[in-house]
Amino acid sequence: MKKTLLLVGFAVVAVLAGLPAAGAGAAPAVPALKPFCTTGTFRCMSALRTDLPIVANATAAHSGLGPADLRTAYSLASAAVRNGKGQTVALVDAYDDPTIESDLATYRAYYGLPPCPTANGCFRKVNQDGEQGSYPAIANPGWEPEIALDVEMVSAICPNCHILLVEANSADETVATSNPAQHSDLGAAVDTAVNLGATEVSNSYGTAGPEPDQTFFDHYYNHPGVAITASSGDQDYGTVWPAASPYVTAVGGTELVQDPTTARGWSESVWGSLWPGVLPNDAEGAGSGCSLWEPKPAWQHDAGCSDRTVADVSAVADNVAIYDSSPEVGGWGVVAGTSIASPLIASVYALAGNAKSVLYGSYPYSHQSSFHDITEGSNFTPDTVCGYLCTAEPGYDGPTGLGTPNGTGGF
Repeated sequence: MKKTLLLVGFAVVAVLAGLPAAGAGAAPAVPALKPFCTTGTFRCMSALRTDLPIVANATAAHSGLGPADLRTAYSLASAAVRNGKGQTVALVDAYDDPTIESDLATYRAYYGLPPCPTANGCFRKVNQDGEQGSYPAIANPGWEPEIALDVEMVSAICPNCHILLVEANSADETVATSNPAQHSDLGAAVDTAVNLGATEVSNSYGTAGPEPDQTFFDHYYNHPGVAITASSGDQDYGTVWPAASPYVTAVGGTELVQDPTTARGWSESVWGSLWPGVLPNDAEGAGSGCSLWEPKPAWQHDAGCSDRTVADVSAVADNVAIYDSSPEVGGWGVVAGTSIASPLIASVYALAGNAKSVLYGSYPYSHQSSFHDITEGSNFTPDTVCGYLCTAEPGYDGPTGLGTPNGTGGF
């Protein structure tokens, strides 16, 4: 029963908790989302906002938060500051995006960021074996906008960083518990990224199960001295892996809104929240919870979960602009998902330039004062059924972890 509560989602838990199921009563409207990469063992954690227009003209004004918004909201260095020099942020994705370099150029040109082409060494695309020129087939076109999102978030936060895109052959894995034949293409791509010199590695994908198998693949993410981030998931309360691995920084998601009534100028709550209230069954929101199988890292001390708790930190997961020329988007679009948050946090690690001293997700826990504490919202319902594991509160909580960046001091 415990596993059902954690992974199945709102409909089952609502019935067991005596709460109204989706459709019972008037639920507030939520943004219309079209998830990307909807097949495969691993799903990317992003979706297109279909309630906002697509702008096909590459130079036209469009909706969504851009680089200046994100850097201002999180008190990060401007593009003119050379923070991030010498850092290489790797993005691990499945399949190929043949137009990624031109899409990246469009994004950076529109926002006045310095060019980042292959020719000057700023951008590099390889397959999971580290080879250039021979890339995976486009077996799932939903990964193309995911790839665009990943590289463009690095550009937004750390425009001086080098970008390494490692394209895995597939979004699947092979498990053979009786012999050492376990294999994950995405995991192999993480090893390749580290072997090629990445100082930070972002993983904007995850799977909800079968969770006991996931520990077989933890070794792919076990790279002390490299900051490895993973999205916490987009299906509300419940954990996904590799965010649940003790070897990564698990990154949750928030709703970031300009708010002139606050000293900061921005307000944040748990992404997917309908505060105060409950989420409809088909809504998406930041994942969080208590793993059933992964051990608790020594640096986590929350009392309500004896195993690994997700998340560690968080960042914006909605209303962000990307440029993707593939048919999945076809220009400027606005996206949501914790796929935004993972590369953003990896890029903050790069701005800090401290990855060599990072031991998995431990560093932020010893620098808790360097975060915006998120205290509003829930990815389930604000009551005692799951408590801090699903509801934001002062200090640490599951959906937003320690909070969102307030400069680079926490990294």
